[in-house]
Amino acid sequence: MIIIGICGASGSGKGYVCSVFEGHGVKWIDTDGVYKELTKPNAPCTNELAGFFGERILNIDGSLNRKELSRLVFQSENAEQNRKKLNEISHYHIRIRTKELITYYEKQGYKAVAIDAPVLFESGFDKMCDVTICVTAPQELKIERIMARDSITQDQAFARLNSQLSDEALIELCDYEIKNTNGSDVEAQILAILQSLCI
Repeated sequence: MIIIGICGASGSGKGYVCSVFEGHGVKWIDTDGVYKELTKPNAPCTNELAGFFGERILNIDGSLNRKELSRLVFQSENAEQNRKKLNEISHYHIRIRTKELITYYEKQGYKAVAIDAPVLFESGFDKMCDVTICVTAPQELKIERIMARDSITQDQAFARLNSQLSDEALIELCDYEIKNTNGSDVEAQILAILQSLCI
């Protein structure tokens, strides 16, 4: 099985790119989706996060208050330290679950799996991958997409992007780039990559 790591800044359109890959027989593992599954009430990951950040990051039902956690890791006085701790805890749990899913999909007969991991290199997920691809888009388009998707301000969207690796840095680190601008032919780029990987 070929493991493809997909990365890119917030708002670059990784989800859309992965859905196109899936349409061509590559199973998609969305690590954000895995994270949501792992942060249900009383889940080990949720409890570990609450143990560090306190009960304020939990809703009344015990689920994760994502807005409060986002504020702590992007906009608080200790944002950088908080972000490191969040990543340390969450990446550990996500990595275990992702490995389980890869094994499961391999048994199902899939020839390739795409791991959608926003922080592919920072989390060490790249070490699990045979090939890596970065999805890029212009800064103003990413900000527009983040604001629309997450209902946040331009300043908040900008702060989020500033905390992540730039497109230029990711292009240097990855084997391939997919340009996801308005009007770009994403499917043609994906088909070319699949052909080069003999998938």
